[in-house]
Amino acid sequence: MTARVRRTRVALVAATAAALSAALAGPALSAPAVQQQVVQQHRATYDAMRAAVRDGVPGVTATARDTHGTWRATAGVGDLRTGAPRTPADRYRVGSITKTFVATVLLQLEAEGRLSLDDSVDKWLPGLVRGHGHDGTKITVRQLLNHTSGVHDYTSDSDFVRSYFLKDGFFRHRYDSLPPAGLVAIAMKHRPDFAPGTDWSYSNTNYVLAGMVIEQVTGRPYGTEIRDRIIEPLHLRATSVPGTRVTVPRPSSRAYGKLAEEPTGPTYDVTELNPSLASSAGEMISDSADLGRFYRALLGGRLLPPEQLKEMKTTVKAGDIPGARYGLGLIDRELGCGVHVWGHGGGIHGSTSEAVTTPDARHSLAFNFNGDWSGDNAAVIEAEFCGDS
Repeated sequence: MTARVRRTRVALVAATAAALSAALAGPALSAPAVQQQVVQQHRATYDAMRAAVRDGVPGVTATARDTHGTWRATAGVGDLRTGAPRTPADRYRVGSITKTFVATVLLQLEAEGRLSLDDSVDKWLPGLVRGHGHDGTKITVRQLLNHTSGVHDYTSDSDFVRSYFLKDGFFRHRYDSLPPAGLVAIAMKHRPDFAPGTDWSYSNTNYVLAGMVIEQVTGRPYGTEIRDRIIEPLHLRATSVPGTRVTVPRPSSRAYGKLAEEPTGPTYDVTELNPSLASSAGEMISDSADLGRFYRALLGGRLLPPEQLKEMKTTVKAGDIPGARYGLGLIDRELGCGVHVWGHGGGIHGSTSEAVTTPDARHSLAFNFNGDWSGDNAAVIEAEFCGDS
């Protein structure tokens, strides 16, 4: 698989900033359409956002909250055709940030005594994880959540890549509805990456299965559980689980991708798509303010009892990703200045997002690039938490 195809597929996984770190020469930065007061505490963050636009990202929107209050800023444009700017209230597809919501619901169900994280996958989804060496009787729910299951990632299947990440396939299939069991079946055509519990590898299939477990335990769609347990209690007005809805609610910007093996050539508007291709691994929509509120509530102990939050924050080494360890749908990153932040990254066609907060939940940052081929999201995080104050 070429580097460009890998990057295009990573636009769906986007587990960490490193996954989408390739830089690309782009057009000169134009002045923001709306003047913004950049307070000194976030000047480095704003500079990093502008650098992402110089690298080729169409536009960036960000919200940070700390002891000084809430800061919102944008850079670049939200619509390449009209030149309309991004806005702080933009809603966008958050990709794999969905995983933290899914893991939170499963941990709530554990706290209620309705399942155990050490249950086998086969207990809840009998016979589904079978084929080419996969065995659901030997994989636990916990191993799904921390990516130690060894289950193959369906988004690395070459046919899936051609059908949903490259230009001809994407425009032919962008409105397809894909059932979760069908996504799992794609993974079952391949051998496991390793025996359960013996290694770590990021796999979207894990969280498709996790969403299906929620539905088996509760008898309701996983999105309904997220809505009732997280979205409504926290008043996350911009957050939704779209299912098969192909549009992004307004206010929102357009989303752009290259849909090619190399990050050159034409840029395509990929805003409209059927997010069932990501399912419970990455279909959700939100905005930067909501994402910050969610992670502050989670790390602040408002969504999980202490025992479950401790389980969520019990991490394993995240492969060869520098400074990162993976918990249960939650990433612990040690930044260059020694600060630790907890959260998740996410991406899907035309959208790359990050949401992180400090362990005490007092300082959060969430932001989005409306392009999937360029920009250094790690630099934005480093600037916010390690830059000059």
